[in-house]
Amino acid sequence: MTLSPPLLVRPLHPTDLQPYRSLMLHAYASAPDAFTSTPEERALEPEAWWLRRIADPSGLSIGFGAFVGDALVGTVTIEFAAKPKTRHKAHVIGMFVSEQARGCGAGRALLRAALDAARARPGVTLVTLTVTEGNAPAVALYEACGFKAFGVEPMAIWTGSDYRAKVHMWLALG
Repeated sequence: MTLSPPLLVRPLHPTDLQPYRSLMLHAYASAPDAFTSTPEERALEPEAWWLRRIADPSGLSIGFGAFVGDALVGTVTIEFAAKPKTRHKAHVIGMFVSEQARGCGAGRALLRAALDAARARPGVTLVTLTVTEGNAPAVALYEACGFKAFGVEPMAIWTGSDYRAKVHMWLALG
């Protein structure tokens, strides 16, 4: 798939709050197996919560957006640990690409931006993430970027009709 205008990936800013919130509420609703939160619970979160996800003033999270023109079509956030014993780790959360932008490289570009941010942070030596077991496109993307599975958490989320497992993955930064 080719997008016109071309895809741009950049850090999200506070001015991106409403498009980010809208995209993520859509993500929680359209891909309920992929997230541990529901759209109903996240819709109740105040603006300050959403702002911390994309541009935490303490620097513990950085959100990235994939844009086609002015439209936000994908997002990912990288979180950093505050505790001294875990500051060497970063964690990828909130990865989502809208249905109309899938297959154009947005996911890879977003993940690359998150990993670049992790590499730029002093002391960070590895990145972790979780992905719902059976999400073959996401697993393929993460494996193509060097992530390796290190365990499966059974019954990690309740979908309303059954339990889904989460695959834990990691990538050593070097």
